[in-house]
Amino acid sequence: MTKRRSRQEEKEFRHERSGRERRGEASGGQFGDQEGWDPLGGAGLNRREQKYVRKVRPQNENQAALLEAMAKDNMVVATEPAGTGKTYLAISAAVEALETGKVDRIILSRPAVESGEHLGFLPGDLQEKMAPYLRPLYDALNDRLGVKRLKQCLMDGIIEIAPIGFMRGRTLNNAFVVIDEAQNCTYVQLKMLLTRLGWHSTMVLTGDPDQSDLLGGLSGLADIAHKLSVVQGVSVVQLTNQDIVRHPLVSSMLDVL
Repeated sequence: MTKRRSRQEEKEFRHERSGRERRGEASGGQFGDQEGWDPLGGAGLNRREQKYVRKVRPQNENQAALLEAMAKDNMVVATEPAGTGKTYLAISAAVEALETGKVDRIILSRPAVESGEHLGFLPGDLQEKMAPYLRPLYDALNDRLGVKRLKQCLMDGIIEIAPIGFMRGRTLNNAFVVIDEAQNCTYVQLKMLLTRLGWHSTMVLTGDPDQSDLLGGLSGLADIAHKLSVVQGVSVVQLTNQDIVRHPLVSSMLDVL
C-alpha cells in the first residue's frame, strides 16, 4: 500500500518541483524536450492566476491618442522609439476588442530577423518556432489575460501566430491584427500586410524606423506611415522620447545615441 504524504511533505515536494520548473530541469534545458516545450516559457506558473483587467490607463497624451486611434480607426500605424509602451498598448487594445466581442480572434505577426536566425533552426512547431521572436507580445498577453486563458486561446486558435511570409493571399475578417517591429519589414512586405485587412477588423503596425535591423534603406515603415497619413480612416500616431515609460535613462540615452 502506498504511503500518503503528510501535509508538510506534500508542501516540500511541491516547492522542490516548482524550483526545478523555474530552473528548466524538468524540461531538459533552454528549450526542453521538443514535444513538451512551452512557448510561454513557464511564465507565471508559480503566480496567482491573473484575471482580465478591462481598462488600461495611458501614461501621457500620446499614449492616450494611440488608444483612441485604435478604438476609432480600422488601420493604425504607430511609430515611436523603444520603451513608449507601443506593444503593450496594441496588445491591450486587441484583448479589449476580443473580450468585448468586437472581434473573434487576435492575429500576431512579427518579422523573425532580430538575431539573423531562420525559423527552421529553432525546435518545435510553428508556434514554438515563433515564440522567441514574439516574447514581448506573449508577456503583454499574459499580463492582460493570465497564463491559463492565454494558453487556451492559443490552443483554440482564438489567438493566432502568423509569420509575415505566411500572410500572403489571406483576408483577415473579424480580427484584431498586430504587426510588431514593423520597421523590420520592407515596403513590399508592409503593402502586402496592409491589404490583408478584411471586414470588421483592425490592424495595428508598431515600430521604430530608427531601429531597423534591415540593410540601410530597405525598411518601409517610414515611407508607409508618410503615405497613409493622408488616407481617411487611417491613423498615424507618432510618439517621442518624452513618451518613454521605462527607466528615465532610456530617454536620455536615445537623445544622444
